[in-house]
Amino acid sequence: MANIEDLVVQPPQSATWQVHLDRSMWVGGVRGLMLQALHPLAMRGVWQNSNFQEDPFGRLRRTADFVGRVTFGSPEQADEIGRRVRGIHKALRIHDPDTGRTHRVDDPELLLWVHCAEVSSYLEVARRGGLGLTERQADRYLYEQRKSAAYVGLHPEDVPGSCAEMDAYFKQVRPSLCVTEEAASTVRFLMWPRLPQELRRLSAGKPAYFPFGALCYYTLPDWARRMYGALPEVPRATVTAALRAFRLGMNSLPEPVHDHAFMPATREMLRAARERLGAAGYDVSKGLKGLTDPRRWPRALAA
Repeated sequence: MANIEDLVVQPPQSATWQVHLDRSMWVGGVRGLMLQALHPLAMRGVWQNSNFQEDPFGRLRRTADFVGRVTFGSPEQADEIGRRVRGIHKALRIHDPDTGRTHRVDDPELLLWVHCAEVSSYLEVARRGGLGLTERQADRYLYEQRKSAAYVGLHPEDVPGSCAEMDAYFKQVRPSLCVTEEAASTVRFLMWPRLPQELRRLSAGKPAYFPFGALCYYTLPDWARRMYGALPEVPRATVTAALRAFRLGMNSLPEPVHDHAFMPATREMLRAARERLGAAGYDVSKGLKGLTDPRRWPRALAA
């Protein structure tokens, strides 16, 4: 049997596989963007160097492509997208109007903030939505995500690798966070976005998007919602129930249907991953998500 590390970056046995195949990732992704926006310099970097205002879905799908490739992609695919992302970041600069200084987008402190806001959102939303991870598995997920951080240029040992380390990081960075005009605009926009051209046919259903955007907002940490004050507070139990209902509904979608939300290149990458794993003895008849069940692994691994 082929070495699993030669087939996919993170194996089906990993905690990462459990989290990243959970459909609550869509809520976690938008929550991550809302959380990232609280860092003034990181937010200005996005505002000055991307078309985020015109195409928020595009950024979310590109993030999903990166996450997918450094999880389910081959080592070669992950290395390639890592080089591409590092090259883009290296060429970009951020102008800070408050100080007049110019900063690099690939400043390690900014990269670390973006990484932590993102992966902590994936983990916290999935667990709150009902994914049954133990504390040990949650720690393992964050430890495994150090590998993902390396692809954007961070040193793994500088990245929180447990829930306790992640909590300590947020406690340390919170005094430097604030709601800039750009951040407030971003949160409003994420709750009521402009649809990209290829999704304009769905415009009639746009009012249904607001409950999703609001759900993402309400899953933010208490301190982040207090900073934004964008929506009136609702009971925590109501948010948890809504999140669990969303997760249940999304997780019931067949994998081929769900995967149409991704870019064509992402879908092709996932198809190739299924093919490689199937050839290595994994039962992929239920797709990648089916491989969260050890009974679908090769007998030698499942034993």
